[in-house]
Amino acid sequence: MAPLASPVSPAAPLASDPHSYASQGTQLVRHLRLYLAVDFAQRTLVGTATWLLTAPAGAAAAGHLAEAALVLDTRDLLLESVSLGETTNGPAAAYTLGAADNVLGQALRIQLPAGTAAVTISYRTAPAAAALQWLNPAQTAGEFPFLFTQSQAILARTWLPCQDSPGIRFTYEATVEILGPERGQLLALMSAENPQHTAADGRYQFRMEQPIPAYLMALAVGRLDFAPLSERTGIYAEPATLARATYEFADLEQMVIAAEQLYGAYRWKRYDLLVLPPSFPFGGMENPCLTFVTPTILSGDRSLTSLVAHELAHSWSGNLVTNATWNDFWLNEGFTVYFERRIMEHLYGSTYADMLQVLGEADLHHTIGELGATSPATHLRLHLAGRDPDDGLNDIAYEKGCLLLLALEQLVGRPRLDAFIKEYFARFSFQSMDTTTFIDYLQQQLLGPEPGLAERLNLGAWVDGPGLPANAPVAHSARFDAVDAVLAQFSAGTPAAALVPATAEWSSHEWVHFLQGLSPTLPPAELAALDAVFHFTASGNAELLATWFPLALRAGYAPADAALTSFLLHVGRRKFLVPLYRALLATPNGQARAQEIYRQARPNYHSVATSTLDVLLA
Repeated sequence: MAPLASPVSPAAPLASDPHSYASQGTQLVRHLRLYLAVDFAQRTLVGTATWLLTAPAGAAAAGHLAEAALVLDTRDLLLESVSLGETTNGPAAAYTLGAADNVLGQALRIQLPAGTAAVTISYRTAPAAAALQWLNPAQTAGEFPFLFTQSQAILARTWLPCQDSPGIRFTYEATVEILGPERGQLLALMSAENPQHTAADGRYQFRMEQPIPAYLMALAVGRLDFAPLSERTGIYAEPATLARATYEFADLEQMVIAAEQLYGAYRWKRYDLLVLPPSFPFGGMENPCLTFVTPTILSGDRSLTSLVAHELAHSWSGNLVTNATWNDFWLNEGFTVYFERRIMEHLYGSTYADMLQVLGEADLHHTIGELGATSPATHLRLHLAGRDPDDGLNDIAYEKGCLLLLALEQLVGRPRLDAFIKEYFARFSFQSMDTTTFIDYLQQQLLGPEPGLAERLNLGAWVDGPGLPANAPVAHSARFDAVDAVLAQFSAGTPAAALVPATAEWSSHEWVHFLQGLSPTLPPAELAALDAVFHFTASGNAELLATWFPLALRAGYAPADAALTSFLLHVGRRKFLVPLYRALLATPNGQARAQEIYRQARPNYHSVATSTLDVLLA
């Protein structure tokens, strides 16, 4: 592979990020050359990482510092050598490893003689590296092992020595070599330009020409096939899953077109999806060029594809303009939720988008209720120093951030807001953004020119105030009004079978709203009547099951027990797991049952999920 051109960029100020050690150094990285050997037998990655620096050591700090240092984030990595220069044969570098922190890992501080332009690190990952999930064939849809990474928020450092801050960007090129007898049957993919067919020698090469932060580094290896959907979109999945996925995501190219019409050209060349095994802990992860998605959105009726619209929207909000630190997470997610619903409105109409907004607001109110209406954790601008940034990955950033943009839309009108957002993405492309800078930009470009507009928005209450401000928009859904009418009929005694005509064309969202509207004290006989007609317990729709099971648990509806156990044993999506285990714990003898299920299920879960569940089920 020809070397990837990596223009020398001027040294930028080191980011002040409480979740990265990088600010302790004087050098920033600009380009990565990575070699990884994937060893399924040992469950390790054997790596060589060559980091090219933004400027030779001493160039930016001449006359100000006696020495230059490159500081990288690491966690549970076994370092084998650290060399100066672009090969492992260079002079040995003087380095130290800092004290270990359970969340942040260790700082790798490399001393750089003047003129040093690159360092090369040879290392191995730990078998239990938090970002990596190694699956045996029984945990997949086929007969081969599988590996995938999840780097967000600060887990890239567990499989790559890096400056693991969202405010630091770099380009990369990589060679991935699969070891072992299955090498010729496994495909490797990264957040980069990707192959579409397996290589007989198990060796793959990648390049990412646009600068990205470390949390968008991604790798997956498995028995995968590819199906194109358009010239720039397609689906990767295990062979047994590919046909379902291709059907489910048939509108993918139309989503990209809709997004471009809203906020400008797609800047990442291809947009492909990788459907992972069910242990993936999130709904999706917006890795550039290749979004990772959970199979739990394969509902068979294309009703859960708003999640894909969300991950696509991240190609602008997050991947293109990135939160500078995890304290600014709402700048990624609030914009993305707003953008996602605009895409869905464009494709399926405003009544469809209204349902998504109502469901999102319900989730937000539930989260505020759990955190406390006056809690600082309900601010948009977070203060996560000393804590795992995953603590801030909740509905506050997503839904409260979206509501702020909806409040802006109501004040200035959709055309003006769209023009502002489009210009924002264009002006700050491939840069990071913190909350203070965004507020200044918003005041200058949108609020300041019109007297009184800033006061009407009450931005301070949104960003640094708890709960929801008084001017928070409230969504309404006409389609949910029809659902509420059916709920009223059922509550008044109408038999479940009589509801079939009115519910025949309902989407998953309408069914979720229906189930959420049922009395939490509904007796087992009533649930049985509903189940006999609508077959909730046997549903293949994960969103419906995750709403149905808590009702069944509260009522003691035993026919759902086996399905719940099977769901918890096989699905690793944290969004579902946490509330289901909580509902199970709230039942008589629920703690013993929950712990027994968790004992069996834990090997199927990613560390992102187990880090939460270990505490919940301790």
